[in-house]
Amino acid sequence: MPKFAANLTMMFNEVAFPERFAAAAAAGFTAVEFLFPYDHPAQDVAAWLQHNALENVLFNLPPGDWAAGERGIAALPGREEEFEAGVALAIKYALALGTPRVHMMAGLVPAGADLGPHHDAYVRNLRHAAAAVGAHGLALLIEPINGRDMPGYFLASQRQAHALRLECGAPNVQVQMDFYHAQISEGDLATTLRKHIDAIGHVQIASVPARNEPDDGEVNYPFLFRLLDELGYAGWIGCEYRPRGRTEDGLGWLAEARRQAF
Repeated sequence: MPKFAANLTMMFNEVAFPERFAAAAAAGFTAVEFLFPYDHPAQDVAAWLQHNALENVLFNLPPGDWAAGERGIAALPGREEEFEAGVALAIKYALALGTPRVHMMAGLVPAGADLGPHHDAYVRNLRHAAAAVGAHGLALLIEPINGRDMPGYFLASQRQAHALRLECGAPNVQVQMDFYHAQISEGDLATTLRKHIDAIGHVQIASVPARNEPDDGEVNYPFLFRLLDELGYAGWIGCEYRPRGRTEDGLGWLAEARRQAF
């Protein structure tokens, strides 16, 4: 049976971030993920995890100026010094929280820009980050994001992500397959999953097209959960969706997935 991690950036928004750890544990989760931990001291986040017997399975490298609309800086030439400082900060948090993998956001590319310099910057930064986190036994994830939700994002498809992974050549670089983004960008989820399963380090879920609980819409999640089991996927599935209402009231899909597994 797949293992599910609550995304505390999107779920349990009925309470403040520090209180979401207890809410997730009370709802039956044993692991969590979130976009960024940096607004809180690492020792505080570690205490919230420990107090609630939770594992943190993923967070993102610093994304640049998020409030100003930046969505990562790995593909932005000239930001290398800032990027490297962000990698160092992420390592500090990952070690404090016991987090085994971190995600590197690519960033937005202006419409009509020459993609060559952005590609070169991305590969250089990918190799730097892979070596830096790898020195501490950590995995580095890259994730394609669909152009409807995030127009101009440099990394837009699973095919592109796996090509960049191979170009980088670092053994600890894996691809994050968010079925929501992949369905919107490419479709053909099962075939893509089968083709790349050995290089997929994390999976995320949400309904398509609304990004709500994975119990409605055009993606057949019970089928994909069975396929993940069939393929021997041993990683986590991050629940990166927007609850339609109160988070706990929308967890019927999780109870049903667990019921079908036994």
